[in-house]
Amino acid sequence: MKRFERLERIRRMDPYEDASEIYRLCAAYEFPWDFTRSLELALYRTYAVPSIGRLLAATAELTDRTQKRYDDTSLLLDAVVEYGFDSEEGRTAIRRINQMHRSYDISNDDMRYVLCTFVVMPKRWIDSYGWRRLSRHETVASTVHYRTLGRRMGIQDIPESYEEFETCLDAYEEAHFDWDEDARRVSDATLALMASWYPRPLRPLLRTATLALLDDPLLRAFHYPPPNATTRALARRAVRTRGRLVRLLPPRRAPHHARQNWEIKGYPNGYRLDELGTRPVSGLRGCPVRPTDQSATAGE
Repeated sequence: MKRFERLERIRRMDPYEDASEIYRLCAAYEFPWDFTRSLELALYRTYAVPSIGRLLAATAELTDRTQKRYDDTSLLLDAVVEYGFDSEEGRTAIRRINQMHRSYDISNDDMRYVLCTFVVMPKRWIDSYGWRRLSRHETVASTVHYRTLGRRMGIQDIPESYEEFETCLDAYEEAHFDWDEDARRVSDATLALMASWYPRPLRPLLRTATLALLDDPLLRAFHYPPPNATTRALARRAVRTRGRLVRLLPPRRAPHHARQNWEIKGYPNGYRLDELGTRPVSGLRGCPVRPTDQSATAGE
């Protein structure tokens, strides 16, 4: 397979009718590392909205059980990508997500904003740091995929197009990003988790590099001092260089899903989708154990 052959295939597909398949090809074959990083950033930036950050602090899921919350969120969201909305696994994952959200008083505006981050942040990241930019087909397909997810989560007034998602995200952040002490605790715990995946001597460097990739409104909301221009330039150049190197590699032949990510630490013996999340689930039966297959090489 040639480097751009899969993109050519995607461009022959219908970005509306084949949206989830295009999104799966994009996330599991073309940009698995980039989607992981950009969706981490997408969720992380939602903490800067105080109503979201305070709620996450109150549940203690991202301060006391940070790794588990990271694992569960990644596995539930990606089950829909890997198996499809109408599969047993996809329905179980969405049901579990909805059960958790219904346990808390979350506004529709906050839910819609989080959905916007899933659409907008991967495109912004990949266009800046990926081995190629997202095509229009991929952008439309991603938008349709998350509109479908949003409807199945009961979110109201979902934007129609990528451009509307982007406008909604930017306006919501401008209106709602603000300092909150509890949100800062959630942010610190998340940065500590990401650094903990690497050898101890590298952790301060990794934290600094992560902050260097954040935009100024996000840094201001958390009261983090902005990294100097040199640090920012080096961090961003390093990620762009990685993208250029990936472009020289042969295309991925096997999919790479979230359950294969080495950052998923909490389920060495496998997991059940209906048991993931913040509280026990009753009445759900028959869900097979999914292996945390980390034998596939990262490759990129």
